[in-house]
Amino acid sequence: MHPQSTPARQWRVPAVLPVAKLVAALVLVALGLLFAAGDRVQLVLAGLAAAVLAGWGVRDLVAPVRLAVDAEGVTVIQGFAGRRRLPWPAVEAIRVERRTRRGLTAETLEIDAGESLHLFGRYDLDAPPEEVAEVLRAARADGTG
Repeated sequence: MHPQSTPARQWRVPAVLPVAKLVAALVLVALGLLFAAGDRVQLVLAGLAAAVLAGWGVRDLVAPVRLAVDAEGVTVIQGFAGRRRLPWPAVEAIRVERRTRRGLTAETLEIDAGESLHLFGRYDLDAPPEEVAEVLRAARADGTG
């Protein structure tokens, strides 16, 4: 196939996820205030946990797109909200790692770019990692073939 036949596609965090994280952060603060009963350590711990959760939610709002693909390569999130472009020749492998723990199976999409490994879970992509891997492999075949 011709490289132009692969349309650009992107995967993002589900829209409800950042909202849930921000609401949970507010609930943590409220619970900390309600149950701390003058204990500053509990209040500080609740505040720190809420701040981390809020930061995680803000990241989802600022950079919701975690992965994008086109005929020339993939763009992955890097750092808090940065992006990194990986042309197809830099991508060594695309695979899905499955792990079962305590009866639950988790899948992680791995994009191996030699000096860097980029990992994406179900909630980073709002799609099953195996489906995303199939799209990436097809795009890679179109882009390099």
